[in-house]
Amino acid sequence: MARGTSEKSRTADLILSIFFGGLGVHRFYEGKVGTGLLWLFTVGLCGIGWIIDIIMIAAGSGKDKYGNLITQW
Repeated sequence: MARGTSEKSRTADLILSIFFGGLGVHRFYEGKVGTGLLWLFTVGLCGIGWIIDIIMIAAGSGKDKYGNLITQW
């Protein structure tokens, strides 16, 4: 694994984001507990943050809590 990449699965992150993104499940998977709770209580920031997260993950720009890119399919 190259430095700067995460061990998390991009496929799992994308699936969690699509189906449970409004509840912040993908944020918890990435290790981002604070924003996971924010997504949970605001329903993905009223859906806007949820959609942005789906686009970012699909485009390959998703990151874990350490700032490492989630690139592994």
